[in-house]
Amino acid sequence: MNDENLRKIQAITEAALLAAGKPMSLEQLRELFTEDERPARQVMEHVLTLLDRACEGRGFELKKVASGYRLQVREEYAPWVARLFEEKPPRYSRALLETLALITYRQPITRSEIEDIRGVTVSSNIVRTLLEREWVRVVGHRDVPGRPAMYATTRQFLDYFNLSGLDQLPPLSEVRDLEEIGREIEKNIQAEIQFEGSTDDDEQGPGQPEPDTDTESNQTLH
Repeated sequence: MNDENLRKIQAITEAALLAAGKPMSLEQLRELFTEDERPARQVMEHVLTLLDRACEGRGFELKKVASGYRLQVREEYAPWVARLFEEKPPRYSRALLETLALITYRQPITRSEIEDIRGVTVSSNIVRTLLEREWVRVVGHRDVPGRPAMYATTRQFLDYFNLSGLDQLPPLSEVRDLEEIGREIEKNIQAEIQFEGSTDDDEQGPGQPEPDTDTESNQTLH
């Protein structure tokens, strides 16, 4: 394939990623082309490498996340870009962050197992919020009386936190305290909000929140 064709495919790929507003997989990018002009996987991978290089020194970058590739603002420019958006970033309770941390590191895990580790009841509002945001999903049911649902994180969770896989998370041995994990997750949330100009509402949504009985639990992961 000659350089002119490569440049055309690169321009089409860049335009598609800018217009999509979400990650696109390599196969989704290839599907943009008709069958007779569709680039081979190796060519598409090479084009993405060229696009990545073309972003060097610019305010945005090509980032590979779990669902594919996307163009996003570079982290160092996020403070300026964030000023475009008047909405305040959402605030997440310590209870939600700790619950999300346990699901992330102990998946698949049931609600009762989360409660055993944290030592407090997990609010139904928290579980509903995580499901509605598509950060977690039910991946099966534990083979015990009552067959409780088992929760795990999703591709959307990885995309939101700028990760291509769970292997990019810090090892559990390095972040054993739930509060520490929660703070790290919240830091990533704030950074990602600045990247994308998120306008999400507070975790509780427009309705009346349930009382948060998770007060001063200070458990650690074992």
